[in-house]
Amino acid sequence: VQLQASGGGLVQAGGSLRLSCAASKRTSSNNAMGWFRRAPGKEREFVAAINWNGGSTIYTDSVRDRFTISRDSTKNTVDLQMNSLKPEDSAVYYCAVGYASNVATTGRGYAYWGQGTLVTVSS
Repeated sequence: VQLQASGGGLVQAGGSLRLSCAASKRTSSNNAMGWFRRAPGKEREFVAAINWNGGSTIYTDSVRDRFTISRDSTKNTVDLQMNSLKPEDSAVYYCAVGYASNVATTGRGYAYWGQGTLVTVSS
């Protein structure tokens, strides 16, 4: 099983980035998908998740109203649109496929993980 994340990079504070993650249909079409991040020296943190059909989303408080998660079932992709980025958003971002169809906010709810993409926000 492979998850390929892309879209990370260097951006100034206040800017935007769009992360994308492609997964095989067999592993993602009926499952929730999510994004997590890990900043240097910190534990992995939940960012956002979307259920199997895109009808339900959830965000951690620090990114709500700035980030938007979406999925395209035809392409088996999940995207994370990140606006109004802050230096504290800098981290390696990981996409993941859940065990179940409903959203989960902890790592234990996810079966497959991507390799991560680095986001750096300069002040």
